[in-house]
Amino acid sequence: MVLARQPDLALRIAEFVREHGRITMAAAIRLTGGNCNTLKQHFRTLMERGHLMQHGAGRGTWYELR
Repeated sequence: MVLARQPDLALRIAEFVREHGRITMAAAIRLTGGNCNTLKQHFRTLMERGHLMQHGAGRGTWYELR
């Protein structure tokens, strides 16, 4: 799992999760100031590449490192 090849937003998300244990979409928006749809794509990519695991659905969704 090579995170260094990820875009800056994805790296910031992964670093936050590493430091805090988990992240929500609302926290990612506050942290990065990014657009919700852009962040969703980064979360999706991080999950597909095996870096994050999703828990829950809808507004209660949170993510942690694999």
